[in-house]
Amino acid sequence: MIIDRLENASLYSNLAPRVTAALAYLRDTDFASTEPGRYDIQGDEIYALVQDYTTKDASEGKWEAHRQYLDVQYVAHGKERMGYANLGALTVTQDYQEKDDYLLLEGEGDFLAMVPGTFIILGPQDAHMPQIAAGTPGEVRKVVIKVAV
Repeated sequence: MIIDRLENASLYSNLAPRVTAALAYLRDTDFASTEPGRYDIQGDEIYALVQDYTTKDASEGKWEAHRQYLDVQYVAHGKERMGYANLGALTVTQDYQEKDDYLLLEGEGDFLAMVPGTFIILGPQDAHMPQIAAGTPGEVRKVVIKVAV
């Protein structure tokens, strides 16, 4: 897991070409004028999901993890808490769903502040609980870029 501000994205340009492309897309796109939905960057290898939602209480959250894609999650507007735990520290509650690339888990983890301009890179070993309220529920615009591994 990597968490940082978008202005520091160039520090990660040698990680992998697809991650570099994902971070460049975040840097070069005006998300204030982008409609929610899917945007292909490199077909199914790299694509962005622009989402608008209201954050929720942690008691409503679910731990999830993916196998086929890395997540690069970026908060364009609003703020939320992002849960993080190593996959090995949690218990599977719903087996892996290959079609939708996720499994659900339960257990304990840590929570990180995601404010506008913050991105997080989550690999297959990184379970996460997104969309958690930072205090009271609030509106968030987030971009989730799926990067094939």
